[in-house]
Amino acid sequence: MKILAIDTATEACSVALNTGDAVVSRFEICPQQHSQRLLPMLDEVLKDAGLVLADLDLLAFGRGPGSFTGVRIATGMIQGLSLGSGLKVAGVSTLAAMAQQAVISKQATWVVCATDARMGEVYFAMYKSGNGLLSEVIAEQVCPPEAAVELINEAIAANQCEAIGEFEPVGTGWQAYPALKALLSEDHEVSIEFPDAVYMLPLAEQLANKGDVQVASEVKPVYLRDKVTWKKLPGRE
Repeated sequence: MKILAIDTATEACSVALNTGDAVVSRFEICPQQHSQRLLPMLDEVLKDAGLVLADLDLLAFGRGPGSFTGVRIATGMIQGLSLGSGLKVAGVSTLAAMAQQAVISKQATWVVCATDARMGEVYFAMYKSGNGLLSEVIAEQVCPPEAAVELINEAIAANQCEAIGEFEPVGTGWQAYPALKALLSEDHEVSIEFPDAVYMLPLAEQLANKGDVQVASEVKPVYLRDKVTWKKLPGRE
């Protein structure tokens, strides 16, 4: 499938296009510049591929979790592209995209995602790879890092993951919070900190094959923190 994917959910901004024969992409760490960089990167990728939107089969975007503003930028852009082209959209988890990168680039079987969500919390999930497919072992959620550590230990105790050193850690939360960092040995490097649209492409194709795609009016971001934010307001329960 010819798929165009975009992501602005974190400090990184990325665009990737599967032409059917090759992947053309752009990736930049550009905090607070996503709205300025996204369109030029999109134009560059399409020009390099020699394609226009009408040539494509599917659009995809990082639907979160991530920065509220960043996720909204990608959501608005993909809705506009979908409306203009009539193409359907696959919303890809930013955590799953990082896990997919670990599977492809690190040959990881188990991946634990912990991205700094601010306010003393992380966006957290655990994945396992098998038969070329990524499955969610612990559902994505927002939680304190200490709770994430408990979930990891519970997974190990339940033989879902044999040992701490067996999984690949990804995301910015490992360095941001001592409770998570304490789980890692000195040589347990966190080399994947941000999602990259390149690794959203295979996940988007899987979603399309399952029929899990939307028209522009149905596209929605995933924040995870909706209810948590309300709970933190004074006088709310």
